[in-house]
Amino acid sequence: MSDIENIGETPVDQPKSAPADRETTGPLDESEANPVRPYVDLGGVKVLPREGLHLRLEIEEGSKRVVAIGLDYANSTLQVQPFAAPRSSGLWHEIRGQISEQIARQGGTTTVRDGAFGPELLAQIPVAATADQPAHTRLARFIGVDGPRWFLRGVIAGEAAVEPNAAAQVEDLFRSIVVVRGTTPMPPRDLIPLRMPATGAGAPTR
Repeated sequence: MSDIENIGETPVDQPKSAPADRETTGPLDESEANPVRPYVDLGGVKVLPREGLHLRLEIEEGSKRVVAIGLDYANSTLQVQPFAAPRSSGLWHEIRGQISEQIARQGGTTTVRDGAFGPELLAQIPVAATADQPAHTRLARFIGVDGPRWFLRGVIAGEAAVEPNAAAQVEDLFRSIVVVRGTTPMPPRDLIPLRMPATGAGAPTR
């Protein structure tokens, strides 16, 4: 569930899905962010360090490229991915339905509900048995925000999927992310390139 680059046909025009105050409360576009804040630059996104935050890069085995940013915070995990999007229409309404179909094919269930960023998916995802634990289901929240020429998707697991205080902390973390779309032409749904932080950038640690 970490990649939506090839998740269906050419998108049809859909309205953008984002909080009414996104431009001031986030997630922010690079043009809206305070340039003097000490962000960790990860290419397509910038993350503001905070106490207790641990950052992980999720690497695709074959290509060795960074395909997602994992953030461990408040006994929870937040996976984020930025994608190119049309200037005037959004991606989240259609992608949300396609994620539901994917999870249903895996034997899971999803529920659409109103969340802090608009419609979100609450998903029960089957997890196969391992030597350490029997088969079970994992609860996850799929959130998405359509910005100017980009779409930012988040997947929340751990306490923030069920516990209100942890949820509020992780939602604030998602709001603090800055998306760097860049000027390079990209087809909608292409992953905006991510990269390791520059040497000495001080990626946040536990």
